[in-house]
Amino acid sequence: MSDDICDLTAQELHALYKSGATSPVEVTQAVLTRIERLDPAVNAFCQIAPDALDMARASEKRWKGNRPLGPLDGVPISVKDNVAVAGLATRYGSRVTDETPSPHDSPSVARLRESGALCFAKTTLPDFAHKIVTDSPLTGITRNPWDTSRTPGGSSGGAAVAVSLGMAPAAIGTDGGGSIRIPAAFTGTFGFKPSFGRVPHAPRGPFGLLSHIGPMTRCVADAARILTVISRPDSRDWYALPHDGSDYELGLKCKPTPGGVRIAYSPSLGLAVTPEASVLDAVQRAADIFRDLGAKVQQEDPPGIVRCNAVHATLWPACCRQLTEGMADAGAALDPSLQAYSDAGAAISRQALLGALIERGELGAAINAFFERYDLVICPVYTRVAMPLAELAANHELFPHFTAWCNQLGLPAASIYAGTTPEGLPVGVQIVGGRHADALVLWASHILELAFGRAPFADLVRTLSSSFATRQTH
Repeated sequence: MSDDICDLTAQELHALYKSGATSPVEVTQAVLTRIERLDPAVNAFCQIAPDALDMARASEKRWKGNRPLGPLDGVPISVKDNVAVAGLATRYGSRVTDETPSPHDSPSVARLRESGALCFAKTTLPDFAHKIVTDSPLTGITRNPWDTSRTPGGSSGGAAVAVSLGMAPAAIGTDGGGSIRIPAAFTGTFGFKPSFGRVPHAPRGPFGLLSHIGPMTRCVADAARILTVISRPDSRDWYALPHDGSDYELGLKCKPTPGGVRIAYSPSLGLAVTPEASVLDAVQRAADIFRDLGAKVQQEDPPGIVRCNAVHATLWPACCRQLTEGMADAGAALDPSLQAYSDAGAAISRQALLGALIERGELGAAINAFFERYDLVICPVYTRVAMPLAELAANHELFPHFTAWCNQLGLPAASIYAGTTPEGLPVGVQIVGGRHADALVLWASHILELAFGRAPFADLVRTLSSSFATRQTH
């Protein structure tokens, strides 16, 4: 088969493995070939496992013996480089780390391996995942395949680019303020941030109260399949929720019709920040789809988002300060914007920090009451579509206005593709659920995916391949 198998979903690959129409070795070889061909144009990968094909051969042997380990056996899945993969260095996108291989898998990677997935590569991120743009002193600039003069967002930018170009059928990202959802919106992929604690994570580190592990995929069903696997228990995470054995893939088919769902449509979340027209139009269309399907859709802003953002603006610099406390000799090795966050964090008093944590609890109580009246919120992911890199060079003061509240309150949230702008850039819509309503958010995302369709990834690959080849010849 040609490298068109790179354009298949994890579920489609599973079906082909089962029928014998292709094999994990064929797929992995095709993926590695596509990375070699396309990654120089976008810079999404920072490490490739030297035993990637060995893992694929072991999977192929299991399939030939009719003994696959699980529903992801033989599926290549990339891992963001702040999540440990045994045998590969965990560099966090930073020059202050080293190339010592990790001795252990993180919980999510361990669960993936138990299901037979091939954790074959690490993807790029900004220095310690501290911002919503993917560039770092270690790995340089990661570019958006829809327009390589633009950012793919961050901090899971490499993961989003890898999935959008079929350089990985699926990816594991992290989200501390929007770092899965913003890159997903900017690249047309699906990104899901589960409820806090739904996916065990260790070590949690300085961002442990805010960070979530989640899947980034080409379709909702793949994300649901991966979540079912990575949400299995691991005692290394004290914050992990009790394992409930949910099959999130099955949940896509078992939820009620939209007629029984109560949705708050919020184009601005009550903020004094106005999204651009293409974003507002996408959010309006998503609300109209649910209304036409019989859902009870009403325009209302969730309470306290301004205060949530103020809490985030206190806690995030404090986390960055905690991160850099032991890096006195790092000096110029750190990204200047990370150092600026750290300096800001040093000025935050203990009283202010404790006050922010207390207010976070009060805001959570208000949101709980809000979600007694509504099941879901539909709102923007970010104020704009992917921004030009030239513009960002002079402005690193970007804030995740529409996403950080979900991290502060531990809510499940997703970015789903909702079409493209007249300039051909993808637009994402955010769906947010109440605490622990992961299955409902995935189900609603699936409804919108059926209505909007998936992004034209195969066309994207052809366009990038052609333009990159042209640039190389000149």
